[in-house]
Amino acid sequence: MSEASAFELIGGEGAVRALVDRFYDLMDLEPGYAALRATHGASLDNARDKLFWFLCGWLGGPQHYVERFGHPMLRARHLPFAIGIRERDQWLACMAQAMRECEVDAALAERLAKAFFGTADWMRNKGG
Repeated sequence: MSEASAFELIGGEGAVRALVDRFYDLMDLEPGYAALRATHGASLDNARDKLFWFLCGWLGGPQHYVERFGHPMLRARHLPFAIGIRERDQWLACMAQAMRECEVDAALAERLAKAFFGTADWMRNKGG
């Protein structure tokens, strides 16, 4: 018997969509995420869809992002955006808050937070 994927544990596409939507809603609403919000354009709609598609596959579910765009090449795709420690930390805090508010299982949220940190830290392309 195989171990359930994070995608299955989180609750599938509906739960991933809810998490992504809460993440971007918080980014728009909370002043503490202003530097992170500033790295995005006027609308968050495109970012919402791309993160949803990416996370579905990254969590072990359908590969929506890869089917649309090919390999994610996360670092290369984010190089046009100034990402430093402040933006990394705001991204992580916003996602942690979204996971709490979406009631992601605590053990899964901890596991995901560690993985998110590794990726977010690798995305940094400026000091501070």
